[in-house]
Amino acid sequence: MTVSSFQLQPVDTTISADQPEALRSYGWATATPGPSLLIFGAVHGNEQSGTHAIRRWIERFESGQTRLKRGRLTMVPVANPKAFIKNEREGDRNLNRNFVPTDKPQNFEDHVVNALAPLLESHDALLDLHSYSGDGVPFAMTGPLNNTGTLEPFARQQEEEAFAKAVGLPTIVQGWLEVYDKAVQASNGAIRAEHGIGTNEFMRSRGGYAITVESGSHADPEAIEIADRCIAGVLNLLDMADVTVEPVARYTTHHMKDVFMRQHKDDTMTREWQNFDPFKKGDLLATRADGTQILAPFDGCMIFPQSDAEVNREWFYLALTDHA
Repeated sequence: MTVSSFQLQPVDTTISADQPEALRSYGWATATPGPSLLIFGAVHGNEQSGTHAIRRWIERFESGQTRLKRGRLTMVPVANPKAFIKNEREGDRNLNRNFVPTDKPQNFEDHVVNALAPLLESHDALLDLHSYSGDGVPFAMTGPLNNTGTLEPFARQQEEEAFAKAVGLPTIVQGWLEVYDKAVQASNGAIRAEHGIGTNEFMRSRGGYAITVESGSHADPEAIEIADRCIAGVLNLLDMADVTVEPVARYTTHHMKDVFMRQHKDDTMTREWQNFDPFKKGDLLATRADGTQILAPFDGCMIFPQSDAEVNREWFYLALTDHA
């Protein structure tokens, strides 16, 4: 096993002496050619199910219970140590936004991006393990369809889709950045295009492919089991370890298509929408402060509704649903 640390050099007093200043990775490599897989936990510090699952797999590999068959595997159980020790989503800012290296880092997460970017660039695939607040179903997120556009050109759609299905979650959300760009255009400057670039988008920009897994509620022990199963699934798919996983018989993919911004503090939703709540074309989804009704433009479902969103921020996304 290879253990390495990426040293972070603090440049301001926001990083105190009792905060970790290093990221630790755990790596295994074989002489047999194969893919290079990277797994992150705790990109958001209060999302720790992935951390616990990764630590299980570190012990399995270290003890010899599991061995790497081919390629290279790297695990980072805590990608944001400052946020992790605070048990909060962010240290100084959201690490999964503006994931762009900079030669003038201004905060802790800027340093983390600079440290993690070369690691991402040196791997083929990324599994980024997250969790969420509140109730809901676990799901995986994939990127764009194959395209040669300027926003997020991509040519590894089939590999990424197989990767998402391998984690064993029947719910998949597809197509984040293109719809987020609509939010940027509608935000009156409140959000910028680079805010849409996270670990996955950066990985794709460097020729790799990536998925995010939302493994369940932050405090639910079952989220750890789900994250554990996700790691097993991708190791099995890539034939990197002898692990047994149960296949999923049917998948539902929600293709993100539109976003609505909250334009006024008195804009209100018709009800407390939850992730993946279905609607029919013409259903009343929300009402603007001036009485304008927002009607569903197609049959679909809600994605990431935030009833208390700030003005000029994303209020809710809409998606088309495909059962397969």
